Amino acid sequence: MYRILIIEDDRGIAEAIKFQAEQWELQAFCLTDFRNAMAEFARIDPHLVLIDIGLPFFNGYHWCGEIRRVSQVPILFVSSASDNMNIVMAMNMGADDFIAKPFDQSVLMAKIQAMLRRTYDFGASLPVLEHRGALLHTGDHSLSYRQENIPLTKNEYRILLTLLRNKNRVVSREKLMEALWETDSFVDENTLTVNVGRLRKKLESAGLHDFITTRFGVGYLIEA
Repeated sequence: MYRILIIEDDRGIAEAIKFQAEQWELQAFCLTDFRNAMAEFARIDPHLVLIDIGLPFFNGYHWCGEIRRVSQVPILFVSSASDNMNIVMAMNMGADDFIAKPFDQSVLMAKIQAMLRRTYDFGASLPVLEHRGALLHTGDHSLSYRQENIPLTKNEYRILLTLLRNKNRVVSREKLMEALWETDSFVDENTLTVNVGRLRKKLESAGLHDFITTRFGVGYLIEA
């Protein structure tokens, strides 16, 4: 289930968006601590962020910039300040789209669904995921590089698959552990660290150095 973080200080609007999102079987969370949005962002690890421009303490541009420092998650601005200057500013700060208030809930949900499809569904449907010449085959769970096969354990494959499906986005350790639990593999923090370490050694031995990047305190990512 996709998770959405709603950064909107108008409680009525935020709750209305949350209610509508849940009708579409999306998990929606309304930010309450506007001094420290990044703590909630890290805890929820959302697939998409809705954000207003005018917020208490720090405006939406500030939080958009902070999110972009650690993640490429889709960001949709929802604001009544919809003049060209604010739209351009939002896009320059890293937003993916902008919708003006007042808006039709069905239009907002259509935009959200389209952004989620573009960001996640396409990558998930590819039979082969490629990065720096390395090919991860989702059919037989194999990895190849320069005509050589790199053997992977079940956990190593699942870690690499999750990171490649989220290329250029930081994947939290919690999300990786959830991905491993889906394969009936119980893992804790130490087990995950060991699995990532072994996977890195295999990649480096094959000539794929610095293939996986660590963002300390946040998670891992594969950068284009």
